[in-house]
Amino acid sequence: MNRPVPPVWRSILYVPGNVPKFIDKAHERGADCVLVDLEDSVTLAKTEGVQHLKLLDEAVSELERERGMTVGSIGFGAMIEHPRAMAHIEDIAAHGPRVIAMMLGGEDFALETGSIPSDKSLELPKRLVAFAAQAHDVPMIGILGTVADYTDPVAYRKSAERARRFGFSGGTCVHPGLVQALNEAFTPDVKEVAYAQKLIAADERAAAEGRGSFSVDGKMIDIPVIERARRLIKRHDAIERRRRV
Repeated sequence: MNRPVPPVWRSILYVPGNVPKFIDKAHERGADCVLVDLEDSVTLAKTEGVQHLKLLDEAVSELERERGMTVGSIGFGAMIEHPRAMAHIEDIAAHGPRVIAMMLGGEDFALETGSIPSDKSLELPKRLVAFAAQAHDVPMIGILGTVADYTDPVAYRKSAERARRFGFSGGTCVHPGLVQALNEAFTPDVKEVAYAQKLIAADERAAAEGRGSFSVDGKMIDIPVIERARRLIKRHDAIERRRRV
């Protein structure tokens, strides 16, 4: 399936679609992506499966043709907001047209399940969506908690850092004051980059010497460790390219 290349989205800032002054300033907040939230402005149909996405794909394809755009250039971020949709997350990740990111709409999901949104109540559904996304190389967006509480940037960053450790690619926020916390949490730091480069260099030396196994700093290094280092460097390079744009 042809999909647009997933962008680097460390931070997605929600902006209410019914407040023009917020929209006008949103691009100045430093977020990698601005999400104009239309739910308070218009009636939206919730998508719960691949068939809904295919219908949207047809509609968007027609709009792209009308505007002289490359058909298929616009990507979809699939947000899971109802427990019915959880039964289809694998299908959405594998076969959803244009899907370049997945996430769980925590507040709506908690409402539909009769639960109280919190770190504990949202962790399981978010990680289930993440597993489906990660199985098909679709970036998972979100923090392991609720995005509604924006009063504690330090706690928000810790939640984002924890999400990154579980393989999440970026997070969302409803207040511009949290954008920096997300950008920092989802960016490999200097020490991580340096160690990844050290591992890759050691792997290249071992390969040149015909050695299949080697150690770095007293630890045996195997294939998954090297692959993880390569992925970290790839993400670091993508973030740096974005900064230069």
